[in-house]
This record gives sequence, structure tokens and C-alpha cells, in this order.
Amino acid sequence: MTHRHNFIIAIDGFSSCGKSTVAKALAKKLKFVFIDSGAMYRAVTLYFMREQIDLENGEAVANALENIHIDFIPNSDKTEIHLNDEDISDEIRQMYISDKVSEVSTIKAVRTAMVAQQQKLGKRRNIVMDGRDIGTTVFPDADLKIFMTADPQVRAARRYLELLSKGEQVTMEEIIKNLAHRDHIDSTREESPLRKAEDAIVLDNSHMTQEDQLTFVIDEYTKRRASK
Repeated sequence: MTHRHNFIIAIDGFSSCGKSTVAKALAKKLKFVFIDSGAMYRAVTLYFMREQIDLENGEAVANALENIHIDFIPNSDKTEIHLNDEDISDEIRQMYISDKVSEVSTIKAVRTAMVAQQQKLGKRRNIVMDGRDIGTTVFPDADLKIFMTADPQVRAARRYLELLSKGEQVTMEEIIKNLAHRDHIDSTREESPLRKAEDAIVLDNSHMTQEDQLTFVIDEYTKRRASK
């Protein structure tokens, strides 16, 4: 075990597995800080698209990253994601960002910059962080690692309902194609590919309620806490 005084919970897994939902509920229950690493990559993607950054131009990417400041601002009912002091919490969840975020996430300079920010955020606080490479790259010494997965059709249906509830007009076919594309990029990219850490506990939530998932993770947390 680590000599840190804070406790770090890393939740990794495929897109639309409900990682953020579980991580938020867990952080609230334990009174930990929740950090959505995926939102950070979405914020970068939004900035790049707004500024029309050429992803093939390393110098342009590096310069753009220097102008990106991401903050997590807690309020009464949720944590807002701010990009350069602008609340972008809703915009970064739109489909046009989802279509591009995995491509942006493969860029080494982007991952290096975001990992450094994520590690800084986890230095002295008890945190729950979710993403693709938290237990493997960002916090390989995390106290508890969960790897979430679910049946692709279940994931697509959840994503479809989520987007419909926000008023986005999308088809199941579009979502299935988007998830398959993101899975491929996330799992095969050269920089920090999505993979299960050897010491991660698998949570297949295909047929679990949100309450079941939270209970599962809290039980694992309780066991780890007792062993520290």
C-alpha cells in the first residue's frame, strides 16, 4: 500500500458504462472529491474545435494547451466543468464532441497535459476519479481500482435515453456506431490505451441498477479501507 494519507479510488472502463454516475454517487456518499477526467478531454476537444486547431500540427496543439484552464466548480446539486471561466458542463456532452473526443485523446501532448493536471488534483485530497487510464497511468498506486464494463447494446440504449432526455435528436444506429468507434480508438491508441489494471476489480453492470452498483463499490471500498 501507498504512504499517502489520502485515499484514491480509480474507476475506469468503456464509454457509456455509467462510470461518472457511480463515481459521483460514491464521492457524495464518502464525502470525497469527484473528478471527471473524461470531461477534461471533452473540454480540450471543445476548445480545439472552437479555435479550429489542426490536430496534425504539434506546435499548434502545444500552444493551444497552454491557453486551456479547466476547473471543477461544486455547487448545490452538481459539479460544473469550467473552461477558461466558462461553464461548459452541458455543451461538452453533445454528440459533436462525443464524435471527436477519442481522436483528441490519442494525442500525446494532450494526454501528458491532462495527466499532469489530474495527478495534481489528487495530491492531497480523498478523490474518486473516473476515466480510461486512471488506474493504469494516472494513479497506478490508487487504493481501489474498479473496471466497469457492460453489454454494448445496453450501453447504447443508456446513451440514447440520456441524449433524448437532453433534447438531442439522435438515432440508435448513430450511437452504436459512435460507441464502437470510440471503443476501438480508446483500446488501440498508443498513449495510455484503455485496459484493465491487473489489480482492478471488474464491475459488469449490464443488469445492475445504479443502487446495486453503488453498493458493490462501497463494499469494495470498506474492505480496502479496513486493510489499510
